[in-house]
Amino acid sequence: MKKIILSTLFLISVFSCKKESAKTEDGMAVQDSASVSETTEAPAALKMYTAEQTSEFLGKKNDTLYVTNFFATWCGPCVKEIPHFKNKIQELKGKPVKITFVSVDSKTDWNTKVPQFVDAQGIRNNTVLLDGQLLGGDFFAANFKSWDGGAIPFTFMRRGDKTDETLGMISEEQLTEKINSLLK
Repeated sequence: MKKIILSTLFLISVFSCKKESAKTEDGMAVQDSASVSETTEAPAALKMYTAEQTSEFLGKKNDTLYVTNFFATWCGPCVKEIPHFKNKIQELKGKPVKITFVSVDSKTDWNTKVPQFVDAQGIRNNTVLLDGQLLGGDFFAANFKSWDGGAIPFTFMRRGDKTDETLGMISEEQLTEKINSLLK
């Protein structure tokens, strides 16, 4: 019964997040003719993780800092914080830091909205898919101190035995502070 209630709460919170569209500054995409290649390769397919695979990933304990952001394409606060993570990906390139976005969008959007969104955001190589409807309370209790799956965005960081959890939108300053504290 507890599992059903937690799953229901997770679904309600996921669907209650305000839908917002991601737009460029002027509302239109601009493409430089020099950047258009004559041969276009199909982008790599997004990886799909099970709850077990996600737990294994979240539990990695080594010298690498793992920053994992749970989001959905329709979640306004999620979309607003993605540029902060993208900046960190560029800034920390070559350092022992791995930033991963976990989409908890509906499976019906996995082949349409999610790939379009991650391509527009430039985060395809850092994104995995997770079917949030399969997650029960035991998944959250086993992986997190405070997150019960009731809302997104959620950011989980781990380096060795040190962890940090942030529920809700994270500012670029907060992200920098938390990453720096875990890299010490």
